[in-house]
Amino acid sequence: MLQCGLRGCTVPVFRREMRLALHRKSFARRIVLSLLVVLLAEPAHARKRETGFLDRSVAIQGIEYKYQVFVPDTWTPAKKWPVILFLHGAGERGDDGLPQTQVGIATAVRLSRSRFPAVIVMPQCRKDVWWTQAEMEEVALKTLDAAQKEFHGDPQRVYLTGLSMGGYGTWYLAGKYPGRFAAIVPICGGVLLPDQARAQPAGDAKPYLEAAKKIGGNTPVWIFHGGADNVVPVTESQRMAEAMKALGGEVHYTEYPGVGHNSWDKAYAEAELIPWLLAKTIGSKSAK
Repeated sequence: MLQCGLRGCTVPVFRREMRLALHRKSFARRIVLSLLVVLLAEPAHARKRETGFLDRSVAIQGIEYKYQVFVPDTWTPAKKWPVILFLHGAGERGDDGLPQTQVGIATAVRLSRSRFPAVIVMPQCRKDVWWTQAEMEEVALKTLDAAQKEFHGDPQRVYLTGLSMGGYGTWYLAGKYPGRFAAIVPICGGVLLPDQARAQPAGDAKPYLEAAKKIGGNTPVWIFHGGADNVVPVTESQRMAEAMKALGGEVHYTEYPGVGHNSWDKAYAEAELIPWLLAKTIGSKSAK
């Protein structure tokens, strides 16, 4: 009887125990794999995101153009961010992508990062050319597009500012792409080149009215200039301010008496400038 019991009962029990053992082994394997996935993913998730001044580049027709992007310490992909396109002056031209981070809005950022809760794009203009030329226009817009995509830019909150040669570029791009920017801040820039501006009859406002009409009255503008500027005549900003006002739009004009060409340090240090700028959205009708 016992032998029969062994032949009739032990084999099924053995098979059942084998199935349970294999099941437990498979379950354990799945647990280990799950833990490995978590452990491998954790460093990427926990890694601190890049912020501050970041090196970037874009390729246009096979040529690499270096630029910089400032990303706030509080940046997160969980929301859309305002984006400021900054155009530097003639002195920062080159191809290493660095000098434009030492002037203008970049200097203001370094002095007080918390004042600038926005992504700031800083392309670099090549030597012997201007922002108003097709090549550099394309560079400026390509870097803006790339930064907007990478850093979750808000398409309704894109802004344009520039100083000196970049001030000229600001007026130019705002006129060529009306409605693309929620607000603009040209500093010690203009429409006519300095020698042409000095020769322009005081009563002839035609170039400024034409430039203003291209931009339109729906783009808020805050203009800055030094009253003693001997590089770009202050009359360029004065005349553009009047031309923009004639369209009925929101226009602010700040002139610093006795200040020469470098009016940008004072302009970007204005406590009200950045809050005013970032409050604007494309197509909105805000209080003046």
